[in-house]
Amino acid sequence: MTWLEIILFIAALIFMFVGLLGVILPVLPGIPLIFGVALVFSILTDFTYLSGQTIIIMGILAVISLILDWIATLFGVKRMGGSKAGIFGAFIGMIVGLFIPGVGIFGFVIGAFVGAFIFELMVNRESKKALKAGLGSFIGFLVGGVLKLVVGAVMIGMFIWHVLIK
Repeated sequence: MTWLEIILFIAALIFMFVGLLGVILPVLPGIPLIFGVALVFSILTDFTYLSGQTIIIMGILAVISLILDWIATLFGVKRMGGSKAGIFGAFIGMIVGLFIPGVGIFGFVIGAFVGAFIFELMVNRESKKALKAGLGSFIGFLVGGVLKLVVGAVMIGMFIWHVLIK
């Protein structure tokens, strides 16, 4: 490994750990950052350490983790007694929440909660049931966050394994 590759590796690890923090902190893109850093590192090192196959696997993991995050939120609504309307409301709320300026990923969480709550209120008109569905969206968001944290750690582990050990 050349000095330049060592510097690139250290910089990549720093950015990847920042990405892992992004799974927890709402202002950073987390999993996409980890994947992007691995891809850039591979390109800059002519795929010497990470093969195209490894990058594809990491990309698939990144996409799966993002999908699982959304599914976990929607499942949380359903699990807490939410109806199809609540699930739809949580989904719409997540999308709308992402576009609320200045709140970042909190808009995603708040949007899912508020969307599930409002849509449940429109269908059932029971505030207690609607609140429970909103809480389900929050719990689902937390479960999705844990899943993303695990996938991010696995991706970083793959990166370290392929660069230093394999």
